[in-house]
Amino acid sequence: MVLEHPEQVRNFIASKQCSNGFKQSLVDAYDLYCQYRGIQWNKPFYERYDKQPKIPHETKIDMIIAHASSRMALILSMMKDLATRPIELTWLKVKDIDLETGVVNIATAKFGIGRTLKLKPQTLAMLKAWVLKKKLGLNDSVFPIKSSSISENYRVLRNRLAEKLQDVSFKTMRLYDFRHWQASMTYHKTKDLFYVKSFLGHRDLRSTLRYVQLVDFGNEEYTCKVAKTLGEATSLLEAGFDYVTDMDSVKIFRKRK
Repeated sequence: MVLEHPEQVRNFIASKQCSNGFKQSLVDAYDLYCQYRGIQWNKPFYERYDKQPKIPHETKIDMIIAHASSRMALILSMMKDLATRPIELTWLKVKDIDLETGVVNIATAKFGIGRTLKLKPQTLAMLKAWVLKKKLGLNDSVFPIKSSSISENYRVLRNRLAEKLQDVSFKTMRLYDFRHWQASMTYHKTKDLFYVKSFLGHRDLRSTLRYVQLVDFGNEEYTCKVAKTLGEATSLLEAGFDYVTDMDSVKIFRKRK
């Protein structure tokens, strides 16, 4: 294929095995090239079909994390806590993280807005162990790996678990579903669309709107726990349980199954 020959480019895009949305992105990119080079061509149009992402249950997300290697478990746990894209983790350096508080400064991909978020205590403990194990300095990358390798390793892990448990539904869980899950959960908890927009680093509110109607919580089941002491309540909150009410001198918490 020669870029100076529009018909070759048109045929290449038309025959490529990918979504219409990606084909249109290729068309738009080549159109800019043609404008720069003064090339005339008949620009094709591919209609995009908007497909809402499917949100997995947290139990299955946690099962994948539990069966992962130490590095992949940390990557997936950070994606779950922070709703990051894989490539954003590859940009992360040790100096971007406060290892005492778990606060992380994230450079957002796709021309998004940078954001500062916080890891959960369990994920922070995993991160500290990783930094010590690898003897990482402040200017070192936390994950010196390509995002494509993260995606490939995840698919191998996910498919292996699906075979082991004889549960084909694991094969439908994409790596980006960790981000989508956290986005939907955050909206469900806050009901604040602008907070979720900032949490995800979106510039356009329309991108955030995709995540506010993804999950039907009406028939969700919960695990309930009771805390009698401050320590028990703190442990439940750190484990992702939400406070519900006080009853008979105890505090009741629940967590979606």
